[in-house]
Amino acid sequence: FPEMLSNPRLIPVQGTLNVVMNQNVTLSCHSNSGSPPVRYTLFKHSQKVSASHRPDLTPSLFNLTINSASDLGEYKCKAENNISRGEKYSNSLNFTLIEPISKPVLSSPTSQAKKGQNVTLSCLSENGSLPITYVFFKGKESISPPVKMQKKEAAVIFLFINSSSDFGTYKCRAKSSFCNNTKYSNGFNFTLAEERSHSQPLIISLVLILLLFIIGSALVIPFVIIPSYKSSE
Repeated sequence: FPEMLSNPRLIPVQGTLNVVMNQNVTLSCHSNSGSPPVRYTLFKHSQKVSASHRPDLTPSLFNLTINSASDLGEYKCKAENNISRGEKYSNSLNFTLIEPISKPVLSSPTSQAKKGQNVTLSCLSENGSLPITYVFFKGKESISPPVKMQKKEAAVIFLFINSSSDFGTYKCRAKSSFCNNTKYSNGFNFTLAEERSHSQPLIISLVLILLLFIIGSALVIPFVIIPSYKSSE
C-alpha cells in the first residue's frame, strides 16, 4: 500500500546558518519514510522558490545565493507524493548575516618608552560580527590570554617595560566567533626615549657663570681700569 511521507527535514548542507553576503548555500530537504516518487518544494516567506522530483527517498538539494537581506528570510520545504493529501511540511530555517572582521589596528598612547615605564597596547577591528576575540603577541609568542569583546571596543593590555627585549615587535590577532575568520595587525614597536644627560645641568650652569663673568667684566672696566690708566699719565 502507498505510504504517507514523514515530515521532511530541512538542513543547511554547510552545517551552519551563519552566512556572509554573496555566499552560495545549499539546503537539503528529505523525508526518510513514505512511498516515492517525492516532489519537494522550497518556500521562502511562503513563496515558492524552487521545486524538484525524486524517484526515491534520497534528499533534494536546493542551491541559493545570499545577495541581500531579503534572502535571509524564513525557509521551509514541502514534501508530497501520489497519496491524496500526502503533503508534509518541514521545520523552518533562518539565516544570520555575519560581517567578516577587518584587519585589527594595534596602537598605544605613546610610541616612546623608557625602562621602568608602564605602557598600554590597544587592539581593535573596526568591522566584524561580535563577539571578537583578541590575543596579543610579542614576536611569535602570545603575551595575553584571549580577550573576548562583546562590544565594538578595543581590547587593552598593560605592559611593564623592563629590559631591551621589551622593545621588540608587538602584534595582535582578531578572531571572529563565526566562520573562523582571523586577521593579524601590523607590527608595533616602542622606541627608547632619550633620557636627559646628567651633565646637561652642569654645562648650562658653567655657561651662565661664564656669561655673568663677561658681563661683570664689561661693567667693571669703565669704572676701574680706565680711571687708573688716566691717573698714571
